Amino acid sequence: MKAFFDERQLRHAPTFYFRRGAAMPHQEQPQRAEILRDMLAGEGFEIAKPRDHGLDPVKAVHNTDYVDFLPTAHARFVESAGTEALAIPTMHPGRRRGKEPKDIHGQMGWWMTDTSTPLTEGTWEAVYWSAQTAIEAAEEVLSGAKSAYALCRPPGHHAMRDCSNGFCFFNNACVVANHLTSKFKKVALIDVDVHTGNGSLDILYERGDIFFCSLHPDPATYPTFYLGHADETGEGEGAGKSLNVLLQQGASEDDVMAALDKGLAAIKDFGAEALVVSLGFDMAADDPLAAVNVYPEGFAEMARRLAALNIPTVLVQEGGYLGPSLADNAKSFLTTFREATA
Repeated sequence: MKAFFDERQLRHAPTFYFRRGAAMPHQEQPQRAEILRDMLAGEGFEIAKPRDHGLDPVKAVHNTDYVDFLPTAHARFVESAGTEALAIPTMHPGRRRGKEPKDIHGQMGWWMTDTSTPLTEGTWEAVYWSAQTAIEAAEEVLSGAKSAYALCRPPGHHAMRDCSNGFCFFNNACVVANHLTSKFKKVALIDVDVHTGNGSLDILYERGDIFFCSLHPDPATYPTFYLGHADETGEGEGAGKSLNVLLQQGASEDDVMAALDKGLAAIKDFGAEALVVSLGFDMAADDPLAAVNVYPEGFAEMARRLAALNIPTVLVQEGGYLGPSLADNAKSFLTTFREATA
């Protein structure tokens, strides 16, 4: 199984964000990707750089105006507010009505839902090459590989069709899933990050050709809130094509595996011909954003059960933060998945 990564993804370097009324160090740091990259190298994975596939695959799932806002947004913010200010939106339109402003501060509030996606000098390059990494992994599978791993950073599964959210700018997993439909009539996307794949749900909710499943604690009481409830099952052509399997906070590995089995059964019933996995190691018991209790062997078991679907698969990196077991969890999942799909 080939892995893909581009060093330019390290250039997004946020310092602070606001959470629960206070400024705190940002959890989504470049070191996350460096730890995962070094583990891949140490375990003998071939790591390739992605080619430049442009923005058309991204705009296929995201609002074009949102995509076009991002490349110059940081420079425009600095020109307005100075280099010492944090490029974090300070106003929002609430439930979306009205029109996009022309002022950079108003635009940031229009396209950025919360304070967790601050813009830095290197954000655009990192976001762009994170998406290209995902697209390259999709191309690998479209070319006949059984599986591929996209080490994407920043992550993507909270990014909605027309806005950033929860550390995420472009929804890499949805870009991959849509890209795979050029060959496969039915694609499944399963999200095993501890947080709901709210952005993926938003993007895929009315699609009948991509089945979406997310495992996560109840969004009534756990971030990212708002989306991911059990009764959100899709609309229109997507009716019945979304499945949210809710976990209790503090859930055990057995609980997580039972939830995973529900998702896998639904994917089989859908008749998926290819699979995308939004892979989050923040399911770990010692993750800084921990909510459930999965350990290295639990991640290996997740890999075995996902691989047992025996369909072409793209693994797309989502969460997993700077906890002590990050490298061990990644090693356990990825080496197990590699062996199971060899």
